[in-house]
Formats: sequence, structure tokens, C-alpha cells
Amino acid sequence: MKRICRLIAAVALLTAVATPAFAGWKLVPKGVPALAAGGLKVTPSDDWNRSSSRPIKKSEVWTLDGATLNELYFVSGLVPGETLFKDANKKERPLPKLRASMDLTEIPEFFESSQRVALNTSVFEITGVEPYKFAGKPGVRFCFQYAVQGATLIREGEVAATLVGDKLYLISFIAPSIHYFDRDRPKAEAIMASAAL
Repeated sequence: MKRICRLIAAVALLTAVATPAFAGWKLVPKGVPALAAGGLKVTPSDDWNRSSSRPIKKSEVWTLDGATLNELYFVSGLVPGETLFKDANKKERPLPKLRASMDLTEIPEFFESSQRVALNTSVFEITGVEPYKFAGKPGVRFCFQYAVQGATLIREGEVAATLVGDKLYLISFIAPSIHYFDRDRPKAEAIMASAAL
């Protein structure tokens, strides 16, 4: 009996050590100005949930119903040499790094190539690009769609971004093309339109 108890205790300890801590979520109430990713000031028109886990130091994630259903990704002040997402596989599939010489017209390509590497997919298409005033600065807005390798679900997205000096500020919205993208796009666009530095 003692042996079984010790075995159960050892398994419980190993499980506790091996289980990653889950991200906590905090409500971002509608109508209340919020600082996103430490740099972008936005005012949501709906209640959103903010993750306590940051993909990179200068980013954060918000969602309405769960990140796989509707995700806002904020990036504030990315500098040359940094990546848009965590560079988890630097040796075999390194993420592109922001370049000092990058201009607004190159942001969609930087985003696309970063997503292709991060998602390990070749199915990614920019569907439209236009000039856009973002956070009070000249910027760019673009739309895209993609599918993760081996999956049939198409996701759509929209990005608003600007460069201030060499620093990149960006908000992306991604949701499944079925139902969620069309339903939540106006809420995401309202946040993009409210952005200020």
C-alpha cells in the first residue's frame, strides 16, 4: 500500500512539473481606454478578454470567445532585428526580422512571411492592401486569408499598421471565415480606428 501511495505521489509530482501554466484572462471593459502591448492606446466598443501570456515582450492577445475563434494581436514598438512572433525554431525555420530600411509598403510582405513560418503553411494570400491612417500616422491596412497545413478551415484577417521611425505598431484581427470573421470584424475595426500613440 505504501508503495502504491509513493507511486501516486511521484506521478502527481511529475504531472505538476510537466504541466505548463495556463494563461490567465482579464476583462477589458467596453468604453474604457486601455494600453495594449505597452504602447498602443485603444478604446474597445465591446468587452474583450486580455491574455496575461505574451507571445513576445512587445505584444499581447485579446479575444471575445477564445483565440481560435477571434483574436486581436497587438504589437507595440517592434524594432529592427526583432520578430513579429516568438522565434521558436530559429535553426530550421527562422522568422523574418524587422529591417531598419522597411517602409509601409513592405509591412504586408513582412506579416505574410512571418505568418507562413509561424504557422508552417504555404496557403496564405494577401487579398487587399490600401493606405490607412493608423494611430494618427500614415499607415497601411490589408486583408488576408489562410489555412493551416492539413486543415480545411479557412481563416480571414485584417491588419492595420504603421512605422514610427524604425518602430512597428500593428493590430491584426484573425477569425474563421465561417461566421466569426464577419460577425466580429466591425468590433476589431473599431479598435483599430481608436488606436493612438
